[in-house]
Amino acid sequence: MKAISFELSGKTAMFKKPDVNSYLYLTYNNIHKPALLGLLGAVIGLSGYNQLHTQKELLKEKIKGLKGKDKKVLQEELKELNGKFPEFYEKLKDLKVSITPMAPHGYFSKKVQVFNNSVGYANKDGNLIVREQWLEKPKWQIMILDDESEVYTQLKEHLLNKKSVYIPYLGKNDHPAKIDKAKEVKLDEVYLKEGNYVDSLFIKTEEITGFEKEEEGEMPFIFQEVSPLTLQEEFHFYEYKTLCFSNQELDTIPNDSYSLNQKNYSFF
Repeated sequence: MKAISFELSGKTAMFKKPDVNSYLYLTYNNIHKPALLGLLGAVIGLSGYNQLHTQKELLKEKIKGLKGKDKKVLQEELKELNGKFPEFYEKLKDLKVSITPMAPHGYFSKKVQVFNNSVGYANKDGNLIVREQWLEKPKWQIMILDDESEVYTQLKEHLLNKKSVYIPYLGKNDHPAKIDKAKEVKLDEVYLKEGNYVDSLFIKTEEITGFEKEEEGEMPFIFQEVSPLTLQEEFHFYEYKTLCFSNQELDTIPNDSYSLNQKNYSFF
């Protein structure tokens, strides 16, 4: 099995949690799959949420001035658009990816940034102070499993040749992304000689009860976070799973896991 491997990093990143929107905007600790697919879509030039929203608004404006059959035709078009994913997600959602945080215990430092929102409509009643939590110097190893699709071939060609149609960001355009060390790698079957260990993020399906061998001298740890994994089709809400990163032994290795250099990586 083949895959593209690369390092993804930036000075800062912000993957906004949608359930907090008043005093402080919080970030997920790791880039999640929908955000990663959006970044990969930017690399090969696929449209995103903004373009889909613009299409819908233009159709709504056209519908206002129409009657009869022409209006019905455009209303059907709008109905179809409302049930569509953004182009990047529609074309990339079936790709299997592996995400490995390159930080101690998988945890990145975070700082709260405070600034004024300078957008005019946000300041009608005075200055709007925005507080955002940003990741500091995040870095991940990313792998994309070769599914022999056209989009995989496009991604491979762009990543290996350091090309990108749009500027890739880590969550927002305040946070440009850096893509390094892109290469195609050959994956092997899972490596089990030292036990059922996984060296990347993986989807939690069972309680983790194993312990790292004492003689290895490393304290056991489990980092876990409820993270977006897919998009709900009708309204594009996040659908969540608990992702884990741990040095403890698992009862079973997750499905779609492969090894590289005697380390196991889970793809989801």
